[in-house]
Amino acid sequence: MLAALLYGQEDLRLEQVPDPSPAAGEVVIRVNAATTCGTDLKVWRRGGHAKMLRPPTLFGHEAAGTIVALGAGVTDWQVGDRVVANNSAPCLNCFFCRKQEYSLCQNLLFNNGTFAEYLKIPAPIVQQNLLPIPDDLPFALASMTEPLACVLHGAARANVKPGDRVVILGDGAIGLMFVAALASGQGEWSQDPANQSPFTEVFLFGGNDQRLQIGEKLGAVKTFNYKQVEDVPGLVKQLTDGWGADVVIEATGVPSVWELAIACARPGATVNLFGGCPRDSTITVNTDQLHYSELTLKGVFHNTPQYVRAALNLLTSRTLPLELLLSGEQPLTQLGNVFEAMKQRQVVKVAIVPE
Repeated sequence: MLAALLYGQEDLRLEQVPDPSPAAGEVVIRVNAATTCGTDLKVWRRGGHAKMLRPPTLFGHEAAGTIVALGAGVTDWQVGDRVVANNSAPCLNCFFCRKQEYSLCQNLLFNNGTFAEYLKIPAPIVQQNLLPIPDDLPFALASMTEPLACVLHGAARANVKPGDRVVILGDGAIGLMFVAALASGQGEWSQDPANQSPFTEVFLFGGNDQRLQIGEKLGAVKTFNYKQVEDVPGLVKQLTDGWGADVVIEATGVPSVWELAIACARPGATVNLFGGCPRDSTITVNTDQLHYSELTLKGVFHNTPQYVRAALNLLTSRTLPLELLLSGEQPLTQLGNVFEAMKQRQVVKVAIVPE
């Protein structure tokens, strides 16, 4: 089959590799759509990832497709089933899993290789994070389950309350998903779907006017191009009666923006440092501000099975117009050009469709 392999920094190659075959407990799916992701872009530009992969390796981690082969012992699925598989599964047995802190699992299993004709799903993911998708949900939208699960996990950890004024820094797919989830009141989707309150003041800061327009369509009260703002924390205070934001979500993975996020927070605020920075990055924090303003600085990583299911439910409901994030479809043979377009910020997410 044709598949994309990452060999290093901006070194992505399409190669013929053997078709996967399922071992006991595994399944193989034909990839009907694999969406690109800001994490993929960062990994491609940096040449690796601290947790998810080490080159050379099959590449890509968001996909939906159709089961084409079942391993021994798999009885809950049939060939032809439409499915989406999360890119990970916790072990359920380690110190953190016993505390139900599944994103911190010491043995968290990651699965890469969605930019290919076929994808093998390891047994732990089949058991925990392989989900059926309805016939009326397009594969490209179903493929967005994983990043939306991360956003719902992040939203739940951000302590957002009804009426809070939330600042989101970053207009990539993740930042825009945070806008959609929080502006519509879906941040606690998995907690109580029947009791959702809109967070009416979500402010989005980014560097791309077209993406900021998408942010407005997804519910941001106001959007700002940071390139045209001399003092972002000062502007945030103007927008919040001089206090600063109740919650700040950093969605860029740039250390200087982590510091900017802290500067935008009011006393007592929660700062969600969601964007993953390069390995060994550091930031400087003013200890007086942290201590006397009682700030909560919270790192949030990945997702859990609970939020994978919540994300698919939300996508199935079509409550949020997340199709706005998709900049069309491209064949697998155009993957290199798609990543160049992402690098130039010409597209948000693209559905890669093997031919």
